[in-house]
Amino acid sequence: MSDMSFDITDNHGHVPVLRDRMADLLAPGVEKLADAAVIVDGTLGAGGHTEHFLRTFPAAHVIGVDRDPASLAGARERLAPFGERFVGVQTRFDGIGEAIAEGEGHIFELAREHGVAGALFDLGVSSMQLDQVERGFAYRTDAPLDMRMDPTTGKTAADVLNTYSHGDLARVLKTYGDERFAGKIASAVLREREKEPFTSSARLVELLYATIPAATRRTGGHPAKRTFQALRVEVNAELEALENVLPIITDLLAVGGRAVFMSYQSLEDRIVKAAFAEMTASKTPPGLPMDLPGTAPRFASVTRGAEKATAAEIDDNPRAAPVRVRAVEKLPDPFGDRP
Repeated sequence: MSDMSFDITDNHGHVPVLRDRMADLLAPGVEKLADAAVIVDGTLGAGGHTEHFLRTFPAAHVIGVDRDPASLAGARERLAPFGERFVGVQTRFDGIGEAIAEGEGHIFELAREHGVAGALFDLGVSSMQLDQVERGFAYRTDAPLDMRMDPTTGKTAADVLNTYSHGDLARVLKTYGDERFAGKIASAVLREREKEPFTSSARLVELLYATIPAATRRTGGHPAKRTFQALRVEVNAELEALENVLPIITDLLAVGGRAVFMSYQSLEDRIVKAAFAEMTASKTPPGLPMDLPGTAPRFASVTRGAEKATAAEIDDNPRAAPVRVRAVEKLPDPFGDRP
């Protein structure tokens, strides 16, 4: 697919993970705001979750966010039948606050006036992007080492491999990929790039096969999986965007509105878990009989820990196997001293 096109109407391989459960989690906030309800789909992708929300909640509106112009164009085409109930915004998902503050039109006005009824963030790379060979996300096919979700801006995976110091490259592989052999791989990359810069995924995969011990290759899954994940996270600043968006989106919620995050790797889930633990905790000193003004939690957990997909859901959609779902709901301020 040299023109990076795809058939967005074909759901094969692009089935939204836990589609019905996501609608259930968002329903209370959406129903409370009724025809003023605005849902933020912070990771629009192919538009599958958004289409389900627009069908499930016939009075609701959706702001869909994606940094990938190809994904956004396809989703807009898919969702065109819903008319003015949907608007797409091209930005990294932590740009949602600015997008709502500056956006023109009825949906943005509703979000500013009433707050957001619900928000979903389905983290990580989409299967649609993985299927576009020329994007370089997949390690099973030779392709340019790009990995940018927005292919028009920023450094590529090749740039990381060809310019990072040994220490920085090892840190990326260890921190974002949990790669046991990060230092060894970084040394091999530096040796090889002196001969010729890295440009394609096949050469990197070959290096990983040669560098990771055979015993580990036999038992640890594909030897390239962790390195490719680490490079993708680094190239797209995924964890930085996640840390940024958590306070932004929860601040945008209306009272009764909910924010839902779907994580597929432990680093993402740890960030969401820590942020939600902080938001749902009382700041009143221990031993006092009630919360002091300004110290009561403004959010309550909706999920008990991290929800996982059922065996039946995984059978229907294997992409759901690693997902961890966490959600919070915005509470009224008992003292009325904050909006």
